[in-house]
Amino acid sequence: MSECTIGVSQQPMQVSSVAAIRALKPTAPPLTLRLTLAMLLSAMVVLGLRADWDFAQISQRAQALYGPLGQGKQRIDAWQRLLATQSQGSETQRLQEVNQFFNQQLGYVEDIDLWHEVDYWATPIQSLLKGAGDCEDYAIAKYFSLRRMGIPSEKLRITYVKALSQNRAHMVLTYYASPQAEPLVLDSLMNAIKPASQRNDLLPVYAFNGEGMWLSNAGGNKKVGDTKRLSRWQDLLKKMQAEGFDGEPVY
Repeated sequence: MSECTIGVSQQPMQVSSVAAIRALKPTAPPLTLRLTLAMLLSAMVVLGLRADWDFAQISQRAQALYGPLGQGKQRIDAWQRLLATQSQGSETQRLQEVNQFFNQQLGYVEDIDLWHEVDYWATPIQSLLKGAGDCEDYAIAKYFSLRRMGIPSEKLRITYVKALSQNRAHMVLTYYASPQAEPLVLDSLMNAIKPASQRNDLLPVYAFNGEGMWLSNAGGNKKVGDTKRLSRWQDLLKKMQAEGFDGEPVY
């Protein structure tokens, strides 16, 4: 398991999520165009930008970037079906389905063996193509899946912890039903989703999502800024954009 170290990016990427608007051509009269744009913006807010994930295009780009998809195509198709069929369930159901899906689809492999790097953050597509990943790859894939399924970013944090029983770094995804709620832990090491109070084997260090970063300490969680200086997160977003994902879904 890698140490999930933090890198710093001096040039944070700006992720756009308005590709549909940019694609419009001004062929309609000004008033009609304004009404069309207003309707489209409203639809995008209601739908949470779900239309941005074109899996036909994503598969094509993945093949261009990484070569033949092989059995990975079946895993990507299964992921697409999961996102489509489970988005209407309760949040608890979505957590369970996503946690179990990636725990079953991915085998645990160290970064150095899989990517020949000490610490590499793979996109969900890369992980599914390999059928493998390490701790942060599971957490990242679960995070973006649940965001796609309509769970707001403020309820989700990718959390860096110390696995006390193994005395090593580890990453999990945590879910907060409300800002003051006890978080639930989605872990690559188990299918059961347990509240943090039942995971005494994990010591939280820091957490992040698309909105910011938090440090854990005896006094609770302290927000320490955004993720623009978290270089591996910015690199991950760039890779996902190259794969055809137009930014993080907005809810």
